[in-house]
Amino acid sequence: MIIDKYCPRGEIQKLESEYWNLKVKGADLLNYNHHFQELALMCDRMFPEESAKVERYIGGLLDMIHGSVKALKPQSMQEAIEFAIEMMDKKTLTHAERQAEHKRKFDDTSRNTQHQQQPPKRNSKCKGYHLL
Repeated sequence: MIIDKYCPRGEIQKLESEYWNLKVKGADLLNYNHHFQELALMCDRMFPEESAKVERYIGGLLDMIHGSVKALKPQSMQEAIEFAIEMMDKKTLTHAERQAEHKRKFDDTSRNTQHQQQPPKRNSKCKGYHLL
């Protein structure tokens, strides 16, 4: 292989370590996919079987989609990537819908309280009556 011939062993070990520990950062799944595939090409002997690559890929996903993608049992990297993107899109959309719903509720509540008449305030002074 070309990498074995032209890359120092220390550099190969760094790449393999990065490949083994790669995780999605934030919600940047597209960057994770791209970087994972680059490392998979350079470190192809680490996971010679497609199923092992798929497991490694799923292992680096965010917790919120990890279980869903794993439960679908993708047979190829392409399936795993497509499932992960679909799950991430659903989670992002659901989160955005919840935010919008919460904002709507908050706006409705504040709008309703602005137009209601407030009861008249009482004087805080006390009057004392004395019976004779």
